[in-house]
Amino acid sequence: MRILIALLLFSTFMVGQENSNSNSAPVLSTAARSEHDITIPAGTKLPITLKNTISTKGNHVGDPIYAQSTFPVVVNDRIVIPAGTYVQGRINAIKPAGRIKGRAEVLIHFTTLIYPSGYTVMLPGSLENAPGVDKSKVKDKEGTIQADSNKGHTAATIAQPAAEGALTGAVIRGGTGALVGAGIGGAVGTVIAALSHGNEVKMGPGTTLEVVLQREVAVDASRIKGSTTAERQ
Repeated sequence: MRILIALLLFSTFMVGQENSNSNSAPVLSTAARSEHDITIPAGTKLPITLKNTISTKGNHVGDPIYAQSTFPVVVNDRIVIPAGTYVQGRINAIKPAGRIKGRAEVLIHFTTLIYPSGYTVMLPGSLENAPGVDKSKVKDKEGTIQADSNKGHTAATIAQPAAEGALTGAVIRGGTGALVGAGIGGAVGTVIAALSHGNEVKMGPGTTLEVVLQREVAVDASRIKGSTTAERQ
């Protein structure tokens, strides 16, 4: 009987030890993670330059975007995104320029940060600004880049043949001929404008863009190369 009681007490002790060990491990792991984790807040801006060419005339939905950060991002006196960090994304929507009406547009979302150390983090980023893109602007909070209006070019395309037609008509037939010539010339200009496209959105390697984080991002500071305090830089 005594042997049976001793075995039961020993078994109870061993089970208690196992439960104690299993409960203590996650606590240590959580403490270790919290010591190194840094949160990059939503709204943080990241300047980048493109590494590949993007065009509303030549690209399609799903095409990849390759870029690189140009200036370090600092949170709580620590560099959380060093300059030279690679940034990946993709084209979510694209629309080439139309004839007469319809501006070219492209929507880009950024998805991944690749640090110089090889550490990779998911990045929920959209375009905030596109200072390096000619004849274009960011039109909404989603980050859609839209080409400028082509109205000035279209008007000039129509006006020039009209003026030339008026001059030719005036020389040949006088005042009435000028009116007829202007009408013919204007019609020719309208046809030319109808056959031509508006401005396309074009971005080549080296184009400067500004990305904004749509949600906060947690990073492990111990895996970021060069994550020393900003004061030491």
